[in-house]
Amino acid sequence: MATLDSLKQTLRERAMAMAMAMETATAASPHQPLSNAQFSAGFDILTQGSGWTTYQDFIIPRLSEVLAPLFDSRSHISVLEVGPGPRSVLGSLPDSLRRKIRKYSAFEPNGLFVTQLEQWIGSPATTPEAEVPLPCLESAPEIHQVAFVARDTKDSNGSGAVTTTDADRGDGDEKFDAILFCHSMYGMKPKHTFIRSALDMLVERDNGLVVVFHRQSLDHDLDGLVCHRAASFPSGTVSVEANNDEALDRFAAFVAGFNVSHEATRAEWRNVCRALGGREHDAHHPDHVVFSAPEVMAAFTRHATALPELAVKVPLADRDKMVKNHEARRRRAAAIVRPTDVCHVQECVRWALEHGVGLTVLGGGHSGHCLWPNVVAVDMGAFDDVCVLAATAGGQQSDSDYCGPLILAGAGCKTGDIVGKAMAAGLTVPLGARPSVGAGVWLQGGIGHLARMYGLACDCIVGAVVVSVASGEVLCVGCVPSEHRPAGAVSLELEESYLLWAIKGAATNFGIVVSVTFKAYAAQTYSVRDWVIPLSYGLEVRHKLASFGKVAAKDLPRTCSADAYLYGNNDRLCLGVTMFDTSPTARANSEIPAPAPNPVSEMLGPHASLKTVDGVGVFECDMYMSGMHGGHGGGKTSSFKRCLFLKDIGEAPIADILVAAVERRPTALCYLHLLQGGEAIGDVAADSTAFGCRDWDFACVITGIWPRDQDGTNTALAAVCWVYEVATQLLPLSSGVYGADLGPDPRDAPLAASAFGPNIPRLARLKRRFDPRSVLAYAFPLSRPPDPKLIVLVTGESGAGKDYCADIWAAVLTQKGLLARVVSISEATKREYAAATGADLDRLLRSRAYKEQHRASLTSFFQDQVKQRPRLPEEHFLEVVHGAADADVLLITGMRDDAPSRLFDVCVEASQETRRVRRLHQDSGDHGHDSIFLTYRPDLIFHNDVTGNEAAVQEFAERRLLSFFHEDLRRLASMVQNIPGFPREDMDFRHVLGIAQQPGGLALCTSLLKSQFAGTWAEIDVVACCEAGGFVFASALAAMVDIPLALIRAAGKLPSPTFSVSKAPSHISSFASSRSDAKEERIEMERDVIPKGASVLVVDDVLATGRTLCAVLRLLGEAGVSAENVCVMVVAEFPVHRSRDLLRRDGFGGVNVQGLLQFGGA
Repeated sequence: MATLDSLKQTLRERAMAMAMAMETATAASPHQPLSNAQFSAGFDILTQGSGWTTYQDFIIPRLSEVLAPLFDSRSHISVLEVGPGPRSVLGSLPDSLRRKIRKYSAFEPNGLFVTQLEQWIGSPATTPEAEVPLPCLESAPEIHQVAFVARDTKDSNGSGAVTTTDADRGDGDEKFDAILFCHSMYGMKPKHTFIRSALDMLVERDNGLVVVFHRQSLDHDLDGLVCHRAASFPSGTVSVEANNDEALDRFAAFVAGFNVSHEATRAEWRNVCRALGGREHDAHHPDHVVFSAPEVMAAFTRHATALPELAVKVPLADRDKMVKNHEARRRRAAAIVRPTDVCHVQECVRWALEHGVGLTVLGGGHSGHCLWPNVVAVDMGAFDDVCVLAATAGGQQSDSDYCGPLILAGAGCKTGDIVGKAMAAGLTVPLGARPSVGAGVWLQGGIGHLARMYGLACDCIVGAVVVSVASGEVLCVGCVPSEHRPAGAVSLELEESYLLWAIKGAATNFGIVVSVTFKAYAAQTYSVRDWVIPLSYGLEVRHKLASFGKVAAKDLPRTCSADAYLYGNNDRLCLGVTMFDTSPTARANSEIPAPAPNPVSEMLGPHASLKTVDGVGVFECDMYMSGMHGGHGGGKTSSFKRCLFLKDIGEAPIADILVAAVERRPTALCYLHLLQGGEAIGDVAADSTAFGCRDWDFACVITGIWPRDQDGTNTALAAVCWVYEVATQLLPLSSGVYGADLGPDPRDAPLAASAFGPNIPRLARLKRRFDPRSVLAYAFPLSRPPDPKLIVLVTGESGAGKDYCADIWAAVLTQKGLLARVVSISEATKREYAAATGADLDRLLRSRAYKEQHRASLTSFFQDQVKQRPRLPEEHFLEVVHGAADADVLLITGMRDDAPSRLFDVCVEASQETRRVRRLHQDSGDHGHDSIFLTYRPDLIFHNDVTGNEAAVQEFAERRLLSFFHEDLRRLASMVQNIPGFPREDMDFRHVLGIAQQPGGLALCTSLLKSQFAGTWAEIDVVACCEAGGFVFASALAAMVDIPLALIRAAGKLPSPTFSVSKAPSHISSFASSRSDAKEERIEMERDVIPKGASVLVVDDVLATGRTLCAVLRLLGEAGVSAENVCVMVVAEFPVHRSRDLLRRDGFGGVNVQGLLQFGGA
């Protein structure tokens, strides 16, 4: 399967060759520009079928993601789109983003597209709102039927500058918040001039964006522009009917960029398409030829031209520096800087933070993500010192548990350098298996020949010097000898243990590591034996794998490891085994004993070779380097690898996949490498370090190899595809994935979800804390951290003791193993007020008397801000929540009663006299309002009248708050499936009702509804429910607690007489039908089913917008049941839809609503 780029090159070469052969390359050129109709026809092919998948899976989600912060920061957005085609991609964005767009302009030279675009946008005055893609435009869209021309570009002859008139460009002074190139930069050369022109058209504010999507690499054409964010979609494809000559002609002309007049040339083009296109990659359209169409995204801000500022502060390296990894070699960084001092690294981070851009880090050059297009790379090669510190050396951290010898290595060191220096002192560190790998490998695992004996490389890390990407500070973490602490370095104190934990297996995501302190061990000597066993495909190889895997895993001592290779040699399958026996390095002139027989050597028979080597020589003993395919050590090949952890390699499904993989390898050089694990690796608990995948016998390295001179060709592409195909097949059978190889490639996403074992949620939360601005955006892809598992709003009147209680509750939860934090919502306003007025922030936060002096001004300041930014309270709330993404429990004090998303509320109450006395004696701590008047009923109330009654406060936390972390609630949450694309493409649906369809699900949910109910069952007279979801859970609950059930149904389904009220469509129902189909619904209940004045519990499956619940409460009111006598329990609540706001507005704020689970989205 060829790429579109290679297809274009071949089509142009064939056209030229045939023109020369026919001697027509004269004045009458056979090359004809594409007409509007021909361009439109080719464009349609690229944006339909498999081409549209690129839009669905990459362009639309990425565009939404990169635009969201910009759109959230402003109430009105102006957009300019360059080359939108017949319809703008903006129409596929989420509704919340589309409604922010108040002004839309476009440059579209194709007249057919202009007409279609105008029809598609429609007129809000004459078109139903549901059909208007941009429903909030304040003026008619301005669509210019001309090409977007870069300012001051050279003409085609290079003779001079072209001055583009304002008429060509529209209003020359017009500015936009966002400028989009979403359908490639077709025909725009050089591209950097067009991007620079677009940057000049951004509004003056910092966060305007130019977003470019393109079907080929942009990195060689951007002249040092630095992107704000970049992403790639290597798996994009385009397909066209193979047997449809007309379709192939349109497609070929569009790809080539011109039409040809001779039928013979068109026929040749069709043959080229059929020959280069793949067919096996499109199972749904076997009659189509498919081409690889990788897509890239680059987003730029006004800071895109800021590189010279960094270049004057930090030394630059050669931007064309060769690196080991073939993926990285093909990318062109905006620049490579080579700091020689820690202060240079700090300058890089501060520059990135100031300009809102990311960085990559270059160490050994083995990572495919050490260089990224249009991103600055920080080459740490100058930090290559290795220091050996004896066990008696002073200056070690007093809080370190390790008292043995240490090795301190700079982040620019290679594994071979460290091992060599350590050996000279009779020591070693269990690093990786290749001498040329750098810090990226040992910071993310490091699987070597001593791993079974001493553990992974990351397990030996006891300290590090790190430049924080959150602040630019130099941090000393863990054990860093005093003489190796950079001047001005700081310690994290309470956060130190979190960062050290993350560094041990995932460091590349949390800061730029300058040096690492390893604990060292006695140097070892290796006896290395090789076996090469030719095999027949089928049962023989499965049997041999099963025998080898079982014996190696169970019977080898930890001083011995056996690695296996499955590879092909002259059409014969081979099993290669290299066994490493270790023993303490012998003294000079001492004989090294021959390795003793063991169950594996006895099973394999006589070995083919035996070598005795030291810790450096062992690097050359891997069979890959010396025994396979003539040896791969000559540097004439390129490779692509992904690694999964396997428990039993001889198990039938696993063995079958491994054998089949070698059979269908795309080049003769591809192979599978099985590195033995177990023993010391598994001795470390999964959650003791960030490296959480511990329970495995072999690490299977799926290795695609091809000749280096075929980089970028179909051969290389096929090898990469093979690696991902094998990894995908093994993933469900694996014990995890090695994260060191993974990056922001979308193809890595399924693998990344299985890396780090149970630690990914914690890592994601720590990522938000230690890299809040995503400076290291191109490292291992940690997903957006989940919000705290429980958010508790601690409300109450001033003097009730909110902060006192919150601090004790946090301490209790922390003692139970939960990370709990207390934050005041009012701190954000106080910080902004202090910055604007010069007030003393510390006194505002800590001194009640000082705060009282500023209260009137502070209140006025906040009110003025809300007028300018109506969503300010919600912004403050989300800022607090996201800022505590590392926490399990977040307790928020100082929240007003109009909280934007009330999750769980504990109201602290005390008598007026108690509150008065406390206010007299407190100068700090309680930052709440003097008096609150809640318009809703809090979830829980804690009576705090007895001052200093810490035991009662603790008991409340243990009895009420800890119950939210019951294991059964976690089980219940796991039963709720997430279904993307339903009921609308841009939505994710949580299938709550599906709980009842899973084994034990209904019983579990019913039990939790009963046990979690905050009221008293003896006081409930009736359980009420509305069809259909409520029927399922309410019926089971009513039966369990033996309370009568009242059914609420759609009008006409119950016998008269009934009570009846109108009801708006539910949240999901509103998307299931079009606006024109939506009709007023009515619900009803039989008149005699609930006595007047009864106490009623309403049970439902979901609480989203609250429209259905409000209708049910009105219906109960019709039946004589007041809101004070009603409480509500739902299985799942979706706070983003602000149901509690609706309840409050409709007069039902006093109704107590409980939810077992809470989710984001639909």
